[in-house]
Amino acid sequence: MDIYVGSLPFKMKEEDLRETFEEFGEVSSAKIVMDKMTRQSKGFGFVEMPNEVEAKDAIAKLHGQEIMGRELIVNESQNTKRTDGFRPGGGGGRSGGGGSYQRRDGGGDRNRDRPSRDGGGDFKRRDRDD
Repeated sequence: MDIYVGSLPFKMKEEDLRETFEEFGEVSSAKIVMDKMTRQSKGFGFVEMPNEVEAKDAIAKLHGQEIMGRELIVNESQNTKRTDGFRPGGGGGRSGGGGSYQRRDGGGDRNRDRPSRDGGGDFKRRDRDD
């Protein structure tokens, strides 16, 4: 049985996690999830126990137990594998190219309504009564 263990103390090592669960029976594996960038514990992990009775006993007795100043969250791991071929996550991105933006009136000169820098043109300011 796969067991989720949350709220792990950040100083806890995989060996400590294994030993904690071995008090209740055989442990096939004990893994603490680590951050890839910092290489520090993310504060949760997974334990695999082959005997379901021992695993359920460990869950019942360790859930809420304080270890190294942290109250553990222990429950049966939820299987995230899907059998219908759907793969969660990923995606995003855009398909196709951008292309250029074209105004509806056909014009492409963004500055046609602005006066030139030399002050010429027929643009008239509204805030003056010249």
